[in-house]
Amino acid sequence: MSNAFVRTAILAPEPPPSAEKGPVAWIRRNLLATPKDIVLTILALVCVVWALLHALDWLFVQAVWSGPDRTFCATAVQGGIQPDGWSGACWAFVNAKFDQFIFGRYPLDERWRPTLVGILFVLLLVPMLIPSAPRKGVNALLLFGVLPIISFFLLYGGFGLEIVETPLWGGLLVTLVLSFVGIAVSFPLGIILALGRRSRMPVIRTFSVVFIEVVRGVPLITVLFMASVMLPLFLPAGWTVDKLLRAIIGVSIFASAYMAEVIRGGLQAIPKGQFEGADSLGLGYWQKMRLVIMPQAIKLVIPGIVNTFIGMFKDTSLVSIISMFDLLGIVRLNFVDPNWATAVTPLTGLIFAGFAFWLFCFGMSRYSAFIERHLDTGHKR
Repeated sequence: MSNAFVRTAILAPEPPPSAEKGPVAWIRRNLLATPKDIVLTILALVCVVWALLHALDWLFVQAVWSGPDRTFCATAVQGGIQPDGWSGACWAFVNAKFDQFIFGRYPLDERWRPTLVGILFVLLLVPMLIPSAPRKGVNALLLFGVLPIISFFLLYGGFGLEIVETPLWGGLLVTLVLSFVGIAVSFPLGIILALGRRSRMPVIRTFSVVFIEVVRGVPLITVLFMASVMLPLFLPAGWTVDKLLRAIIGVSIFASAYMAEVIRGGLQAIPKGQFEGADSLGLGYWQKMRLVIMPQAIKLVIPGIVNTFIGMFKDTSLVSIISMFDLLGIVRLNFVDPNWATAVTPLTGLIFAGFAFWLFCFGMSRYSAFIERHLDTGHKR
């Protein structure tokens, strides 16, 4: 027995070099495998390091962090003068306009109201995102039912609070309002449309198919334009709809059509045996969908759902077509301020807006990856 084991061990082939694991082995296989790969890798590293050093120098080292007007960003660099009259990033512009980037033209004395709404939103959202947090039902009711009502009266006014018209809203406030309401509305509406498209009732199925295909077939700009410009033409004389409400409706309708197709893909991926098993238990249609089918379908399409949310969050910048100013719009609006008109002001403002959008989108992406790992229990032993 022992001799056979020794002969087997001696005759067993050694694992090929490509079977090595770890970052060092990956670098050898993919970046340093041949002399050509070595040269290209070195050239790429040199270019990356050169670009990174210049970017960091422009963004931080030579940047102007404070100052009352454009003159500091035009010439001053840490107390010196640039030979060509150009400075690094003009973060003084962002610092001076930061409140406006967040709140738009919301009155200064009333900005405690959107700040309070933001605090309440975070306090309710954080436990909702933690899988182990208790009382999810109550938390969801407060977040999606009670908070929107309180937020409306806090932001708009009433009950003793000063009325702040929505044209004064802007910046990150509008971006978050549009995206949060759009997400909260498009997700359940998308589920209903997906179920309707798979329905055996011809009327419901036809309506769902027509709605989804028509909305998905036009750009979001067209939807916003129709909601803002064309909708008032069909209303009775003297009737009007708030412009922000029109934008919210347009964004929600557009996102719900895409969400419906994502959910439908998850429903089609569910094995037929799951439906038959639920039927064998005597569950009704809605019980079957709520308890058996829909949780599995949503789990399968989490990346697609989050991708739709991310796309909708970024698409809120398109509301500038109807003269509303989200974060990107309010940043671009301030480029024409003569007090801050320099060659580096637009680029600095766009970098700030891009970083803010990236921060929220990256957060949603990482959370979706966390949820996928948390729910990935179907094939574990």
